[in-house]
Formats: sequence, structure tokens, C-alpha cells
Amino acid sequence: MNSTLSGLVSAVWRSTRVLLALLVVLGLFYPAAVWVAGRAFAHNADGSMMSLDGRTVGSSLIAQDTSKDPALFHPRMSAGNYDGLASGGSNLSPVGEEITAQVAEQRALIARENGVDEAVVPADAVTASSSGLDPHISPEYARIQIERVAKNSGLSRSAVAQLVKKHTQGRTLGFAGEEVVNVNDLNLDLLAAKD
Repeated sequence: MNSTLSGLVSAVWRSTRVLLALLVVLGLFYPAAVWVAGRAFAHNADGSMMSLDGRTVGSSLIAQDTSKDPALFHPRMSAGNYDGLASGGSNLSPVGEEITAQVAEQRALIARENGVDEAVVPADAVTASSSGLDPHISPEYARIQIERVAKNSGLSRSAVAQLVKKHTQGRTLGFAGEEVVNVNDLNLDLLAAKD
């Protein structure tokens, strides 16, 4: 009986030491490390918010529907209507008739809006991202919008083309993924250039 009690006390003492160690690590060190990382990268930790004229106009990480304004660059389509609560894909079959018709309709619309041939409209212009909130488009999609944006924004074609070039981000680590253009950041600079 005495050895059983001794074993129990020993087990409780070991458990208490583990509990205290985990409390210190998970209750103090880990939150402190996360807080320090958040302060070191404050813009990212706070949601990568964008400001125009001193007011917050959105996050550079979540696409905004600008399809009604011909003076701005348009993002990819959104199956969730650019609503963070309804984000996600359409769940349509990639070979189904419905998605095929939707892509053809969108391709014709984009070609007409931008005054280009349907053959040059890139795939990302006619398809939604997995989340429906991706603010990135291909440089090709941005380039076919330059004429329309220049004409409607009052800026020169070369000024708009320079903004696209400025906002074209290279591949991750130089080899992973594709070049992209963040439409939110591009439109923010475009609005600032118009003022």
C-alpha cells in the first residue's frame, strides 16, 4: 500500500511538472512569440488593409468587385459574389455544359468590354479562383484591360501600362507559381494617380 501511495505521489508530481512546463511554454512563450511576430509584420498581421485619403478601403488580400467601373481593372470572377461569407468555388463540373456556356459568355463579355479578340482573353479572366476572393490576375489579363482603363480614367496608356508593370509580382522564390498582378493594389495606385 505504501509503495502504491509513493507511486501515485511520484506520478502526480511528474504530471504537475509537465503541466507547469506546458503552461509556461504555451501560456507565455508561444503567445509572446506570436505577438512579437505580429508587431514585426504589423501590416500583414492586421489584414493588409489599404487606405485612400486617410480611410480604409479594403484589404489587398480580398478581391473587390470593380466590374461596374470601366476606369478600374477588373479582378477574376467570383462564384460567391466577392462575399467573404460565401467564398468558395461554384462546384460546377469542369467539363459540364453549364460551365462551358458560362466561360463562353464571360469570354465574349470581356473581349467586348476591352475591345480585344476573344482568342486573347486568358483563362483566369473567365474562371473564378477556388476561394472566389483572389485579388490576383495574370499580367496578360491586366494588359488586355489597359486600353479600356486608360480611356475611362483619363490617364495615358503609357501611365497605365507603367502601373501594371509596377504591380506585376514575379514567381515565388523565382521559380514557383506564375507572375501575378494584385488588382486591389493596382486600382489603389490608379485612383491615387487620377487625383
